[in-house]
Amino acid sequence: MEVKFGLPKDIKYCKKCNMSNQQPMSSNEYKHGNSSKKETMSFNDDGVCYACDFNEFKDDGTIDWEAREHELIELCNKYRKTDGSYDCIVGGSGGKDSAFQSHILKYKYNMNPLTVTWAPHLYTDIGWQNHQSWVHEGGFDNYLFTPNGKIHRELTRQATLNLLHPFQPFILGQKTFVAKMAHRFNIPLIFYGESPAEYGEKMSVDTKKYSNVGEKVKNEGYSLDPLSGIDQRDVLLGGKKVGEYLEDGVPLVELKNYMPVNPNYLKKKKIDFFYLGYFLRWVPQEAYYYAVENTGFKANPVRTEGTYSKYNSLDDKIDGMFYYTRYIKFGVGRTMMDSAQEIRNKHITKEEGIALLKRFEGEYPAKYEKEFLDYISMSKEEFSDLCDEFRSPHLWKKENDIWKLRVQPWD
Repeated sequence: MEVKFGLPKDIKYCKKCNMSNQQPMSSNEYKHGNSSKKETMSFNDDGVCYACDFNEFKDDGTIDWEAREHELIELCNKYRKTDGSYDCIVGGSGGKDSAFQSHILKYKYNMNPLTVTWAPHLYTDIGWQNHQSWVHEGGFDNYLFTPNGKIHRELTRQATLNLLHPFQPFILGQKTFVAKMAHRFNIPLIFYGESPAEYGEKMSVDTKKYSNVGEKVKNEGYSLDPLSGIDQRDVLLGGKKVGEYLEDGVPLVELKNYMPVNPNYLKKKKIDFFYLGYFLRWVPQEAYYYAVENTGFKANPVRTEGTYSKYNSLDDKIDGMFYYTRYIKFGVGRTMMDSAQEIRNKHITKEEGIALLKRFEGEYPAKYEKEFLDYISMSKEEFSDLCDEFRSPHLWKKENDIWKLRVQPWD
């Protein structure tokens, strides 16, 4: 039976959080083509995923949180500026995580952060409200960058056609924009949020930053030098080579927004990156409560399609389709991701997670369907056929003309 994307042939689910071993880990998106193979969530010999193992380290005494916070205080003391300039930078949308990061750095640790935002494809009303509340109620300077809409739309269409990954252009832009702004404004310290190990990336519990140029890295998705050894014309954006866009008449300057800053520039200016979640115990629900209280963050009045949650990934009308396409390709949807995280943080039980999966996993995000399809110039039938092309036969079967996963967490 055919197995696509290099996924494990045998489908397994974590014995603690229900997460699938098909869950993809981050990779170098500049090499991501339609024949790329994915690294996936690793499990230990007891059938438990690495994300669960990492979360146990947060509570079992492996991590000394008091000592970690002392490290953060020393770091802030080292970089804090008193000359009226910014001393750190936080990227985000004004959602719960970026609101928590920026606010606690400014108002508890007395830093002077600049906040920067790469605009969503299509702002939701609640997303825009939260962004404005972050800036005005939270009290932050913010640069909001909106890329060339025509180019962004074309990259999103190509990423959907070639990779079934409509969110890739946003991810690339958002990921690179923060470092570019730090370089432009000579800001020495970049803070990202939680450690990627929270979601199963195979990183040491002691990993506190991205790898810099010349440093060995296990996961290329977390390198500051992702273009090393790649000719610029061979870099892939939306699964299509930069050279092909140039031949189609797209100016290179329009594509540079999606490419990373030269890591040597960052090294020369001694700009450093850290995960705030290395220093402070990261709990998404607590970040939500903090953001509500301190920056005016608001959750959706109703649950988000595809899950039971009301406060995750609210700002872009394409969010729902991003999670739905992941469900098609990997059998891992939005409910699985949300519930697994809450199980790891001991907010719900494994059994409650199963009940949520049975009810909401794989739900089609119909609310913004028309806006999404218009955005990528595709009919509903074309999109449906495309989704079917990306289904891996080892994951999916068709019964009475309905697609079903072959193996479920409750089997």
